[in-house]
Amino acid sequence: MRFTTYGGFLLLWLLFPPIIASQIPFLLPVIQDALEGQNEKQPSSKRELKGKFLHITDLHPDPFYKAHADADSESCHRHKGPAGYYGAEATDCDSPYTLVNATFDWVAQNLKHNIDFVIWTGDSARHDNDEKIPRSEGQVLDQNAYLANKMLDVFGTDSKEDPKHERGTPVVPTFGNNDILPHNIFRKGPNRWTKHFAALWRRFIPEEQRHQFEQGGWFFVEVIPNKLAVFSLNTMYFYGSNAAVDGCYDKHQPGFKHFEWLRIQLQFLRERGMKAIMSGHVPPARTEEKTGWDETCWQKYALWMQQYRDVVVGSVYGHMNIDHFFLQDFRNIDFKVMGGEGSGSDSDDDETDIDEEVGIMSGPDYLKSLRQIWSKYPEAPGGGSLTTQKKKKKGKRARQKFFKEVGGEWAERFSLSLVSASVVPNFYPSLRVVEYNISGLEDGSSTRQDDIPAPLLRHEEPDAATLWDSFVSVLVPWSLQDTLYDILSIPSNPIDILEKKKHKKHRKHKHKHKHKHPKKKKPHFHTPSPPSETSPPGPAYSPQTLSWIGYTQYYANLTLINNDDYEGKRKEKDGRDKLLKPKEFTYEVEYDTRDEDDAFGLAPFNDTLDEDRKKGKHHHHHPGGLLVRNMVQLAARIGKKSSSSASCSNLLPVEHHDDDSDNDDSVASLPPLVDTKLDTTDDLASSSSEIQDLSVNIQKHKKHKKHKKKKKKKHHHHHKKKGKINKTWLAFVSRAFVGTLDEEELWDEFG
Repeated sequence: MRFTTYGGFLLLWLLFPPIIASQIPFLLPVIQDALEGQNEKQPSSKRELKGKFLHITDLHPDPFYKAHADADSESCHRHKGPAGYYGAEATDCDSPYTLVNATFDWVAQNLKHNIDFVIWTGDSARHDNDEKIPRSEGQVLDQNAYLANKMLDVFGTDSKEDPKHERGTPVVPTFGNNDILPHNIFRKGPNRWTKHFAALWRRFIPEEQRHQFEQGGWFFVEVIPNKLAVFSLNTMYFYGSNAAVDGCYDKHQPGFKHFEWLRIQLQFLRERGMKAIMSGHVPPARTEEKTGWDETCWQKYALWMQQYRDVVVGSVYGHMNIDHFFLQDFRNIDFKVMGGEGSGSDSDDDETDIDEEVGIMSGPDYLKSLRQIWSKYPEAPGGGSLTTQKKKKKGKRARQKFFKEVGGEWAERFSLSLVSASVVPNFYPSLRVVEYNISGLEDGSSTRQDDIPAPLLRHEEPDAATLWDSFVSVLVPWSLQDTLYDILSIPSNPIDILEKKKHKKHRKHKHKHKHKHPKKKKPHFHTPSPPSETSPPGPAYSPQTLSWIGYTQYYANLTLINNDDYEGKRKEKDGRDKLLKPKEFTYEVEYDTRDEDDAFGLAPFNDTLDEDRKKGKHHHHHPGGLLVRNMVQLAARIGKKSSSSASCSNLLPVEHHDDDSDNDDSVASLPPLVDTKLDTTDDLASSSSEIQDLSVNIQKHKKHKKHKKKKKKKHHHHHKKKGKINKTWLAFVSRAFVGTLDEEELWDEFG
């Protein structure tokens, strides 16, 4: 009945656009009611929340992998070599099914009952790295189907009352650049891949979104109904190496349509008081060494993250294999580039697209380019105790200047993207479990909007433009929307007709006697609405429900587990090489950002800080966790190259120092941005021996030389290694390669 009614509205609009446009204010309540009705199908969840989710990425299962095959030139498919039973660590070989099965078995035994949902960021088929065994469409689909079934086996339900596994742990998959054929090339939808995966992922994609998924390969899942949604972005339409599309500036391009869809959905989540996590395969990396996305797409993404910073909790990606993070700097937003003008990803000769994953060969240059960017981030002010009135005023001005540089007290100049290491053993197989704050959400049940905690609720009505866009997106097929607007020569938003008529005469008289200035060119797309001026910072910035507390990185030490004897020192009685049995497979903790003595120094999360500050209580510590401002300061510490910086202890609220009558409330109430226990001298190691206490024990995880990728080594004299280095930087790069670089390699590349 609802669809028939809207069909009539659409027909009237096509025949009499001016008349229908004039009636839009009266139609908005009807449209809104129908669109909200889409959410009625979301199943009610009574799961007990654990406050954790699993991020797993880049499994790359390879059915042709052979243990003890050549890992250097034959992709572990033939001949004799060092390939282990569970995989050849630190090589270009893909994952044997023994590794894939052992990983899912371990997750089922150790993580399954302790997580609330799974983010699975693609590349679920082997690489096309063997000319003798070229990939086929059937192989790609079979390997993806195998992993989809493994996900259902582990996270689905066995209940006969739930044959579709709809009450199991939510799993949110996404396309990887190797999940299609040829790799990297993903054409405008609907295409055969969106249709194939709509069938493969039918248990993961909400039923009401399956048609939309076939159009473009994107969707979202309310992993906590009415509270939190995870978006599966089809980053193939943003990927600079996808020659089948051309960025996100032209309205006919799928990347443009993807962002329009994302804008509409985020706006409705805002109105519903919900939050969102962005997930995708190719990350929006942007340095002098590497670029992941077309520049027009990166620009829109940064703008969307800025405008919806009250909604987006954070972003997670895969593809690059190295464990790291980066920040989107909103100061780099350029509307001209979004419109197809200026420089893009193809115009800068110094930048190269991430056409393949980052490995030991190319990783150091990329990480160094990140560090170069971070070295320019403003450091928190300090410099001794404020004992005189002059120093107090100087410290106050320094804090004000600092907060102005980072976007205010909560560093809202930036947004955060986390990139996890992969399961495929280009280094060591790795998994990540992220912990988030569930204060007030412990029962996990669906909650009416009136019951949503205050920090999550927005008391605003959807604007007419958003409702109209959603109305069209629901009723008009994607392929016909542009044609409809072009033929009728009307704006995509009919509200513009009313606004133009209303203000036409006013503008004419207003500028009649004034000097004509060149008009600013408006974007040819709808700019997302910013947060309300009265709304508090989102969970990415201030500690509250759904804020990220920290994460635990797990890894499997294949050097020890495979238990190889490639040198052939052990022989059978008949002279053949003795094959040793592998040890029990397991993942173990590589590092945990929540540990107080962790090298990143993010400190424990404190979700009572805001409430205590409102009551007049002040703390000597910061809220900790993965809040953007803490990650900005971590980046600044990593970028630091000398010990010239002063201590950050004076970021404490002014009340903690001597009385200062000149201090105003806006500065006095500011909490510290970094852990006051972290003096800059603690970030510096004075000798090479101190590197051994980083994220992993180098001797414990030292791999056989046969597994190492061939690379030119720099020759340094050992006496040059003495002196101070940035220990936080060394921990960052050691973790990036999942502990597969030994002490000498760390010094040679990064010391």
